[in-house]
Amino acid sequence: MHFNISKVLDHRKDISNFVDHRKEINTEEEALADLLASSGDHFPGSDFHPADRKTWMSELGPDRLRINKIVWPGTHDSATNNIGVPLVTRPFAECQTLSIYDQLVLGTRVLDVRVEKGRHICHGILQSYSVEVVLDGIKRFLSEAESEIVILEIRTEYGHEDPPEFDKYLVEQLGDLLIHHDDAVFGKTVAEVLPKRIICVWKPRNSPAPAAGSPLWSAGYLRDNWIDTDLPMTKFDSNMKHLGEQPPSAARKYFYRVEHTVTPKPENPVVKMVDNEIRPFARLFIAQTFAHGFADRLQVFSTDFINEDFVDACAGMTHASVEGKA
Repeated sequence: MHFNISKVLDHRKDISNFVDHRKEINTEEEALADLLASSGDHFPGSDFHPADRKTWMSELGPDRLRINKIVWPGTHDSATNNIGVPLVTRPFAECQTLSIYDQLVLGTRVLDVRVEKGRHICHGILQSYSVEVVLDGIKRFLSEAESEIVILEIRTEYGHEDPPEFDKYLVEQLGDLLIHHDDAVFGKTVAEVLPKRIICVWKPRNSPAPAAGSPLWSAGYLRDNWIDTDLPMTKFDSNMKHLGEQPPSAARKYFYRVEHTVTPKPENPVVKMVDNEIRPFARLFIAQTFAHGFADRLQVFSTDFINEDFVDACAGMTHASVEGKA
């Protein structure tokens, strides 16, 4: 029997690297837990819970709720429910388990949708249902909740080609629901933009960007500072740093997103397991924006596997703002 010594050594090195990285992740999780224990996660509005999350904007008052004062609960890779093969590829790509319609009913108000040339949802190389399923879910929800506003970001997934004439398709599908691009929208109340309901940000890779004043909004109107890491404290601190560099929401003519997520790695590839390293600390992040003195800059706050508590935290902070307590 012959042994390949170099392969054995490489294997041992891989195991060692995995163990070291797992220790690094655990250390960062413990650091977040220590911060939570020492500073807490209470903030103005943290005790608020909407009577019905499906209509939480309506509950706060469309005539009092300004577009640039809303803390918008969002989902990352919103249309990945049921993507891939169960137990085979799905654990590495699914970032939400709820349908688009169910996310909106739960209280989500910002959607992140990725498409490919054939108008199918995709995440990396994996493809799923037609984007029509997404649009139908949005339209169904808006027909049932008459004073809710949704930000729909649709982008061509990295490594894919733009769907042909997709801008025209979106306008045809969403029609009178679209809030046309206008910088004045940021200072308006929800009541002032109704009956229009959707701010649609279209981010193609090579096709022309939406023009000023058109039914669609261009990429610069929804910004973020994404970093590629699975380390929870590293992402938490990066999010805080970049948020602190933004002007207050009321002074901006763009939406700024904080993605409360981490990124799977080859040695840490299952989305839900990776996400659990940071997701429990969403309220802590909001509380820390107050502690740092820039809570007025938090606007779009997105997560994987959104739940009721995440929505309540965003709605609660918005409620405090409306009441003049934040």
